[in-house]
Amino acid sequence: MYQVIGTARSRAMRVFWMLEELGQEYEILEAGPQSEAIQKVNPSGKVPALIVDGKAIFDSVAIMQFLADKHGALTYPCGSLERAEQDSFTHFANDELDAVLWVATKHTFYYPEELRVPDIRASAEWDFARAMVNLETRLGDNEFVMGDQITVPDLLLSHCAGWALGAKFELPKGKVGDYFKRLRARPALKRALGKASENTSD
Repeated sequence: MYQVIGTARSRAMRVFWMLEELGQEYEILEAGPQSEAIQKVNPSGKVPALIVDGKAIFDSVAIMQFLADKHGALTYPCGSLERAEQDSFTHFANDELDAVLWVATKHTFYYPEELRVPDIRASAEWDFARAMVNLETRLGDNEFVMGDQITVPDLLLSHCAGWALGAKFELPKGKVGDYFKRLRARPALKRALGKASENTSD
């Protein structure tokens, strides 16, 4: 059984969702950033971490792609043109959405007050809106970014959309809005949210 260190209010949620999509059993060790539990396995103190056979894997995206490759689902084969396109979407999610949201978050409550630049949110919102336009172009009429097959970047993009919503960024309507609704309605995500909630109440 896999063990995931992290919380539902962190990027660990992506890993919970991925494991549910794959139908894999896992347990959650609820621990926040810089906690003793995470620092034992990750010197940076960042969550999540996935424990596999006593070894810790860090970074939510690395964990998700490892799981996809290991279980042969939600991914295209390494070395294929489809995998290159899939990886392009993964980097797009990280560079154009996750990074922008993280900058806004750090300047809202993560950094000490003397280091915060409140006005940076305006540029973050502009970058996010531009990324949504690019996503609409790339998505086209596809059900998922790679066509009719859900893959790793779909989960990443949807998680970022949920983060953006919580941070009061404006999400688009139309094709991209419908795309996010399809992903947020997936049974695996609902199971992951339910398990995380049960774990929190224990």
